[in-house]
Amino acid sequence: MTDDSLIHDPDGGLPRLLRIMQRLRDPETGCPWDIEQDFATIAPYTIEEAYEVADAIERQDWPELEGELGDLLLQVVYHSQMANEAGLFSFDSVTRRVSDKMVARHPHVFGDESRDKSAEQQTLDWERIKAAERAASAQGGVLDGVAVGLPALLRAVKLQKRAARVGFDWPDVTQVLDKIVEEAAELTEARDTLSQAEIEEEFGDLLFVMANLARHLDIDPEAALRGANAKFVRRFHYIEQELAARGSSPAQSDLAEMDALWNAAKRRDKAAKADG
Repeated sequence: MTDDSLIHDPDGGLPRLLRIMQRLRDPETGCPWDIEQDFATIAPYTIEEAYEVADAIERQDWPELEGELGDLLLQVVYHSQMANEAGLFSFDSVTRRVSDKMVARHPHVFGDESRDKSAEQQTLDWERIKAAERAASAQGGVLDGVAVGLPALLRAVKLQKRAARVGFDWPDVTQVLDKIVEEAAELTEARDTLSQAEIEEEFGDLLFVMANLARHLDIDPEAALRGANAKFVRRFHYIEQELAARGSSPAQSDLAEMDALWNAAKRRDKAAKADG
């Protein structure tokens, strides 16, 4: 008979979670759904959980963050269990590898290097160590190792940072702004004369340069867009509330009325910032 005492121990900690995953994946007594999964089918959940962690932080919902971090940890345990079953690696080897990496990348904390350096210098040292690691792992190209599965805006910034390290970069933000104007003009022309696929390509070029502008301005484009999304939601909620107070709704309104309410929401936001 299987001993599940650890599974039911609320103070079992990480060993408890590891044991739970082992049981879920047991081919004879586990959960049919969990048994059927593989790395590819679980990967989307891993990405989703990482975004839910970021969302909880954005909302400063700390109890929610506690739960989301647990869900994200479960993803690491899940992948590690599947790898262990396939003889690839184990949870212990995962923790050992990341621990070794952190020690190697912080010689100013765990080695004999001085801690008396700026955050900028520490970032340069970090990138130098990472470049040496890539060289040791036979990732010879400058852009090798930038994960394809990253959000597109984030990957664009990472690709551009890599290229900039070897001098492939505009030296001034003005040139980036000029390029945005150029790409916007090409997109406008494409809209009227080219195919849908070509229009999409020009749109992608414009987004790529926008990501470059974000990098030059030291802006996280993902965070900036999340902020813009949140602002849109907040202002549209204001429109809905004001229309409801008039006995109406967006579907019963028109663009002129909603645009006026949108401008009122903007004024409210500006007043709130001024008071803050």
